[in-house]
Amino acid sequence: MSEYHIPVLLHESVDALVADRSGIYADATFGGGGHTMEILSRLSSDGRVIAFDRDEDAVRNNPVSDPRLTLVRNNFRFIRNFVEYEGFKDGIDGVLADLGVSSHQFDTAERGFSFRFDAPLDMRMNRESGKTAADILNSYGEQELEKLLRLYGEVDNSRKVAYSICKARTKRAIVTTGDLHEAISGTIPGNAEHKYLAKIYQALRIEVNQEMRSLEKFLLGAAAVLKPGGRLVVITYHSLEDRMVKNFIKAGNIGGTVKKDLFGNPEVPFMAVNRKPVLPAESEISGNTRARSAKMRVAVRKEEKI
Repeated sequence: MSEYHIPVLLHESVDALVADRSGIYADATFGGGGHTMEILSRLSSDGRVIAFDRDEDAVRNNPVSDPRLTLVRNNFRFIRNFVEYEGFKDGIDGVLADLGVSSHQFDTAERGFSFRFDAPLDMRMNRESGKTAADILNSYGEQELEKLLRLYGEVDNSRKVAYSICKARTKRAIVTTGDLHEAISGTIPGNAEHKYLAKIYQALRIEVNQEMRSLEKFLLGAAAVLKPGGRLVVITYHSLEDRMVKNFIKAGNIGGTVKKDLFGNPEVPFMAVNRKPVLPAESEISGNTRARSAKMRVAVRKEEKI
């Protein structure tokens, strides 16, 4: 298995995804290529995989050499554009997305994803574009910071944290993880420091990479490119993602409100395969603690693609 990233729910996800050995599949989050390699191992010579990753490190470290694979360095929110560009105009047979941050990103100090290192606060999946976490911490107003901490991190004392950040940056810019920890040191509960910091870092990472907006666009794109009977498999790691995916499968929109036609029939593009999410086995969690919070949802495309 690639040291770059250990794929979560590997066999469960690919079992749920691949129904046609000669089918066309998309791995929307390539990472270390683990899921992609497993998909390819299930396909015949006629099968194809189109994979996406916006992180240049993932593309550079691609361990897969297979003519059946097309690797696209771009955000999975553009899945519809690239599937059509690659000529699959009749749709594809399955889409898989593992929404977790890769082990490589967490373990590379200069990426700034982890509070385990004193490093620059970057957090960009694509380091060639967009604001860094440091940019956000030094430019957002107090109310903006409070809102993103509350919405994306579900931080209980988000107002106090935002105030502490704004106060600290009047003395000097918050540039590194160490600067951030110093700025919010008075807000950190003594009995839950790790969990508390994880929430703050999650909120910043989501804002930096516009993850919720990208996920919504990805889900709409997946619904558009899947053939009737095609499979959607999504692995989430926190409640915000899981709620969005659950609502989309239920209603075809992230709000979860089911629309009906003139005859009162629900207009929903998917049928859920599993009523409750599939969770990793204890044996997997013991070997990869980052799998602990994973939840997998599976759905089948019901209608003609949109």
